[in-house]
Amino acid sequence: MNEDELIANLFRINQTKQRLIKDNVQGENNAKAVHYEVGKKVRKAIQDIGGMMPEEMPTPKKSLKELEREKKQLENREQEKLEEVK
Repeated sequence: MNEDELIANLFRINQTKQRLIKDNVQGENNAKAVHYEVGKKVRKAIQDIGGMMPEEMPTPKKSLKELEREKKQLENREQEKLEEVK
């Protein structure tokens, strides 16, 4: 997730929370409806401003899990080399 998407998500979350409180929304289904409505309006605002929609944003070639796995493998290899020298 890049900075723009993160900020949009935080904005959506905060606006949903404010709306739930202001309107004293009760019940899971009503809360979901408010969440959907706010999300739709945030997406519309991004589109109207001319921003890049989240689904159009570039994605990394490797996931965070893959990068962490590779890092761990490199660390293990380095540790094995150190132990061989001892």
